[in-house]
Amino acid sequence: MNMSQYLRLLAGTMMLITVALAYFVSIYWLWLGVFVALNLIQSAFTNTCPAVVMLRKCNVKGEP
Repeated sequence: MNMSQYLRLLAGTMMLITVALAYFVSIYWLWLGVFVALNLIQSAFTNTCPAVVMLRKCNVKGEP
């Protein structure tokens, strides 16, 4: 898998975790989803993403 596939996988997984936690634990977990969405929007405008830094430290090759 390349970097962009890992980014989509990570974002989708975080959103599924958010929905599960909001349903089973507390509605306030939806703020995690808001955080993920804001990071995606921010990365569209600035072309930088905090998840890319994390993935590069995990030796994922390629460009996002």
